Amino acid sequence: MKHAYIFPGQGAQFSGMGKNLYEQNTLAKEYFEQANEILGFRITDIMFGGTDEELKQTKVTQPAVFLHSVILFLTTPDLLPDAVAGHSLGEFSALVANKVLSFEDGLRLVAKRAAAMQRACEINPSTMAAILGLDDAVIEKICAEFTDEVVVPANYNSPGQLVISGSINGIQQACEKMKAAGAKRALVLQVGGAFHSPLMDPAKEELQAAIDSTHFGNPTCPVYQNVDASPYIEPAYIKQNLINQLTSPVRWTQTVQKMVANGVTEFTEVGPGSVLQGLVKKIHKEAVTNGIN
Repeated sequence: MKHAYIFPGQGAQFSGMGKNLYEQNTLAKEYFEQANEILGFRITDIMFGGTDEELKQTKVTQPAVFLHSVILFLTTPDLLPDAVAGHSLGEFSALVANKVLSFEDGLRLVAKRAAAMQRACEINPSTMAAILGLDDAVIEKICAEFTDEVVVPANYNSPGQLVISGSINGIQQACEKMKAAGAKRALVLQVGGAFHSPLMDPAKEELQAAIDSTHFGNPTCPVYQNVDASPYIEPAYIKQNLINQLTSPVRWTQTVQKMVANGVTEFTEVGPGSVLQGLVKKIHKEAVTNGIN
C-alpha cells in the first residue's frame, strides 16, 4: 500500500486562495512574503482579493496555484509521500514536495515558464478544447487528419475526457469533426493559448535555459512525469522531461494507471480545488482519494 501526493495545474485557481493559510500560519506567511519578493509584485493581493479576470492571467495563475499547493505541503506536518505527480504546472509543485527543487528555485522556474508561455501565446494565437465521451483512439485519429493546421491531443485527463490543443481555426474544425464522430461535447476552452502543443516551442527554448541553470537535487521518492507517465528519480531525466512537457501531452490517465499498477492505493491532492481527486476516481474507482486545501 503506497500513498501518492498529487498537485493540480492551471484552472484550479479561485479568488481568496491561500488567504486563511496566510492569516493562520506564521511559516506560511513567511513563504508568501518571500514569494512576493522573488516575483517582484504582491501576488498575495491578487490571490486573496483579486478578480477572476486578474487571476486568469497566465503570469499570475501559474505562480498562484504553485504557491498554494507548495506552501500547503510545506506547512502540513508529517507528509511522507511514496510517490508524487502533478498535472502540467503541478509537476513543479511535485518536485518541491519530493525535494528535487527548493521552494525558491521552483517558484522562479514557474514564473519563467508562465512568462514564456504568455509570450508564445501572443506569437501564435491559439486555443484548446475539451472532448467528452469519445474514445482516445478516435480523437487521436481525427487530430492526425489535420496537416495544414496544428491540432494535437494535449491532456489525457480520464477515460472519455481528452483536451485537444492547436490553432484557433484547427480547433474549431476539429470540434465539428469530433461531434460528427459521436462526442457528447466538444467545448472550446477559455484559455490563453495552445498549451502542450508544438505552438509552445518558443517557450520551450526559454524554459530550457532556465532549467539547465537550476540545481535539481536527488528526490526523496519517484516523480511520475507527464510526458510518458513513468516514475523517475534521476535529476538529468527529470530536467529533460520537464522541458519536453511544454510541447507534449499530459498523460494523466496513464500516470494514475501506472501508479496503481505500482502499488499506490491512496491519492492526496494538495492545493486548490478537487479536480484531480475526481479524475483519479474516474480512472480507478477503488482508489482512496482525499485532499489538503
